[in-house]
Order: sequence, then structure tokens, then C-alpha cells
Amino acid sequence: MYDRASAGYTGSLVPVRGDRGAQGGEKMARKRTLWRLLVGALAVLIAACGSSSEANETQDTSLVGAKQDVDDALGSSTTAAPDSAGSTPTSVEEWEALWTKERAAVVDKIKTNGWGWDQATNVVTGPGEMSVDLSACLAAGWDPYGGLSNGVINIGQTIAQSGTLADYGNIGIGERVLYDSVNAAGGITDSSGKTFMIETELKDDSYDPAKTVPLVDELLDSSGSFLIQTLGSSNTLKVYDKLNQRCVPNPYVMTGHPAWGDPVNHPWTWGHPLPYNIEALLWGGMLEKKFAGQDITVAALIIQNDFGKAYELGFRQFLATTSLKVDFVFERLDPTAPTVTNQMTTLVARNPDVFIAMTAGTSCTQTAIEAAGNGLKSSGAMLITSQGCKGLNFVGKDKVGGDGTAPDGWWIVGAGAKDFNDETLSDDVYVSYARELLEAAGSPSEGSSQLGNGFYYGWPVVQTLKIAAELPGGLSRPNFLLAARTMDMTHPTLFEGIRYNMSGNDDPYPLEGSEISKFSAADQSWIIQPEFGVIDLSGKSSPCAWDQATSVCK
Repeated sequence: MYDRASAGYTGSLVPVRGDRGAQGGEKMARKRTLWRLLVGALAVLIAACGSSSEANETQDTSLVGAKQDVDDALGSSTTAAPDSAGSTPTSVEEWEALWTKERAAVVDKIKTNGWGWDQATNVVTGPGEMSVDLSACLAAGWDPYGGLSNGVINIGQTIAQSGTLADYGNIGIGERVLYDSVNAAGGITDSSGKTFMIETELKDDSYDPAKTVPLVDELLDSSGSFLIQTLGSSNTLKVYDKLNQRCVPNPYVMTGHPAWGDPVNHPWTWGHPLPYNIEALLWGGMLEKKFAGQDITVAALIIQNDFGKAYELGFRQFLATTSLKVDFVFERLDPTAPTVTNQMTTLVARNPDVFIAMTAGTSCTQTAIEAAGNGLKSSGAMLITSQGCKGLNFVGKDKVGGDGTAPDGWWIVGAGAKDFNDETLSDDVYVSYARELLEAAGSPSEGSSQLGNGFYYGWPVVQTLKIAAELPGGLSRPNFLLAARTMDMTHPTLFEGIRYNMSGNDDPYPLEGSEISKFSAADQSWIIQPEFGVIDLSGKSSPCAWDQATSVCK
């Protein structure tokens, strides 16, 4: 129930019914108007259930267009499982040749359009009327070449290495292995002839935002990091204002929160995974295809932080625009909670048709085990987990115990990422290459799928550094910013058909595609489902100026 003394939930079930207010072929203006009306009605309904603040946390008119794009993509005949025959590089050398060509195209595009870092005006210009003023930072003594001393690129990172999300700390280890391979190949030489080696400094914040702040301060002021990567939505929201005010890149953030799509107000921060609100809309699209014309109950376990809020935001947008009759019930989970048993017991009592795990870390494994043990797996028609729970380190047979079938048949919108421990990918040349690097470094991928995800997150950092190095003025923070926001390349750890690109102020999300899969315990693999296949929404997500007070995109 809602605890007014603590102004938070102590374990509630809040039913919300969603009805379609705008049909798929109507004009955007009409949909936006109707959505505003629906938001008001939704706010009243949620407030009646006990929490007026809940309504403020779940309003976002910017998602109306995204919902239509999701509907169009799911209804398209092009959403099929990928056929990589003849189109994917068949050797690491071919991959390198492709990236060299793609980087050259980005550099040429920047030069042809006259974009770049104008040191006379202290402005960085780029696509989509991108214009970033550096004068305030320069006046405060900021060094555009900071973090590049003695031929070293200092990369700082705050990441959970302890606590319930400690397994994600392996991402940093995997990234380090990738960077070491770049160093072994000669490092990065820029247009001025300087050569740099990449070094990383990992800080354990235990997924605690209060710990992230002083660690970022240390990386800024003591280490002087060239760039700082962060993991966690709440963690990054605590520091991204400071990083942007100081013009320090906060790139490829290890969270899919929509707030990272704000190139005007926060140009130095951008994300990497599929935005969580778009993932939630894709869940909704799956439900519309699976349960057309039915009344259903959807139960969710929502992690109680900004990560969970982002999922809820997207799913409530679906509820407000769907023709399905949906009773939405949920339980919240503290990120540090040792178990999910109480919440799962409460949810299964509602006999839901659909269950969604809007969570991450240890609770990924726990929800699968609980659902198998309390009857939800057999009684529910569809069980869905989040992209953060995709790795075999969470759902593999050695983690869930017993006969390993607990997660069998679960669904996922997996954000396109390849799990290096998935044996169905044994013929993938880049996955094999990366696994060999991890093995040689003493961190074999079998230790955790997150080690492979280090390449998922680290690859764009390397490519951005290489593009920036080729721009006039050589490697610098301004050139790194421009390189990232102009990137259009082929990511080797994404399934074919998913683009990886940004375009200045117009397209602030590098990854807007996903495969839709079901888990096969027998294969120990997420199997792409042909009825949905691989979907790409590149350039479809609107920029998001996130309002932390109301938890919505303005």
C-alpha cells in the first residue's frame, strides 16, 4: 500500500485499464491532442488508486509518434529473422576493412558539410543544426585535450562491481580487453601524428547513485579522465549535469534511459542500448499481436528507481493508446532487495495472462526461478524479461538450477546484442575473435556474458576515437563529440539489420533496433521469432529533454 509517511510504495497492486484513443492511420496532431486527454484521465485514475505522484512520473507526450512507428514496424512484412548469407564480413580482416571505409565516409561527411570545431568561435557544429558552445568551459579552464597526456587516453568508468548488480562489472573488464587489443595493434594515431594508447580506470559504485557522485568527482579532478562512462540510470542522472557543464564526454552510457537523447541540453551524454521506453512499446506491440480482441491482465515487477520508471513510462504509453483491454498490476522492487519472493507471490495471486520483469541484475534470475516454482510459468500465456536480463549469466542452466528449464519460453526484446556464450553463434567470426581475446587475457567469456558485452559497449568508443583522430586538430574532446554524433557504422555484436548511427540534434540514439526472441533451454539460446523478427527504428525516437522533477520527456 502507499505509505504517506515515506511517500513511496511498500508493495502495492495498482490496476490501470488502457483503451485505444487514436488508431493507427490518424494524423499525428490528432494523436497528440487525444494523448493529452488520455494523460489527464490516466492521472486521475492512478491518483484514485493512492498516489498522485505516480501520475506525474508517467506522462510523456513525446512517445506518441514512437508508438505509431512501433506499430508500423511490427505490422511490416520486413520484420523477419536475419539472413546473413553473403552480406556479413567473413573474417576479422573484412570487418576492419569495412570499418575503415565507414569511418572515412563519416570524416568526409563532416568535412564536406563544413562541420567541426571552430577554435575562433569556440563552437562545435554538426548535423541537424548541432551547435555546442565551448566558451563557458574554456573560461573555467577546461582543456579540450584533457585526459590525453603522455600518449595515453584516460578512460574513467563507474560501474557496479559489488552488490546485486555486480555481474555488470564484467563489462568494464571486457572493454579493457578490447582496448588492450587496440593498443597491441599500435594504438590510435591522430591527424597530427600523435599516437595514443587506451587505459581505463574502473571505479566500483555498487550501483549506488550516492557513491557514483564522489567517484566521478575523483575521475574528473584527480584522474583528469578524457571521458567517463557510467552504468545505471539513477547513477548517471546524478552526474550528467556536472559532466555536461564541464564539457567532458559521458558516452555510450550503460543504460537505455531516454534522458540520454538530449543533444541540445546535454550534448556530452549519449546512450548505447535500445531506449527502455521504446523497448516497452515493443512489448506492447507484441501483446497486441498475441492477444488481439482479448481482455488481459498484465503483471509487472518494476525495479524502484529511474531505470524502472523509464520502462513504466513506455508501457503506460502503450496502455493509453491500445485497443486491448488491459488490467495492469505491478509490484515494486528495491534494487538492493535480496529476493523477489514476496512480490512474485503477490503478483501470481492475480492470475495474470502476461508477466513482465522490468528489472535487472540478480533479480533477473530470481524472477525466472520464482515463476517456475509458484505456477506463473505454467499459468501465464506470455512471460517477458528486460534486455538487461538477456545474458546466459542470468538465465543459463548453471544459474537457474534444476533442469535449467525455468526460463524456457520466456520472451525478450533483446536490443540486438549477441551473447558470446550462445553456441548458436559459434560460426560468427567476430564473436569467435573476441572470445579468443578474452581467453588469452585470462577472462574467458564463459565467466559471464557481460564480458562479451564489454565489446558491445567498447566497440563504439574505439570507433569514435578513431574518427575523432582523423579530424582537423586531432584527437580532442570536441572532435570526439562530433565524431560520435555523426557516426553511421556497422556494429559487429549486433544482429544484421540493426543500424548503429546518430545524427546531431536530429537523431540522438545510436541504437533503436532489436530482435524479438524466445528462450530455448534446450539450445541455451534466445531464438529469434519469425513472426516478429528483427526490427529497426533508426531515427524514429524523438529527442528527450528529461525533466527529473516529473520523470518525463518535456
